[in-house]
Amino acid sequence: MSFWEHFWDIFWWFFTALVFFAYLFALFAVIGDIFRDQKLSGWWKAVWIFFLIFFPFLSLLVYLAARGEGMALRSLERARKDQAEANEYIRQAAAASPSDEIAKAKVLLDAGTITAAEFEQIKRKVVL
Repeated sequence: MSFWEHFWDIFWWFFTALVFFAYLFALFAVIGDIFRDQKLSGWWKAVWIFFLIFFPFLSLLVYLAARGEGMALRSLERARKDQAEANEYIRQAAAASPSDEIAKAKVLLDAGTITAAEFEQIKRKVVL
């Protein structure tokens, strides 16, 4: 057999694998969207899951056609919510007030962990 006969076999195998993984990605995205959608009742969720199990390819196409725009909006809303939560966490973690820093330094001074000179240096650094 020549290289080119094997080449097309390999090409076909990679193409089939690509289609299969794309299908799995879309399937899991749809299943995630079904359970994330709060406006969809439990019965409709069960119906969609039933059809995705027994008629997977057709159900996937119908879901993407019928609810694809809402799926994108829910995904965007979720991303914005996650970003807002991350920003709030960063703000809380990074925003220690000067009095808090001085109080922490005082505790370290009282415990003998730092010297009086280091305590004064921390106070000057925080106040500036």
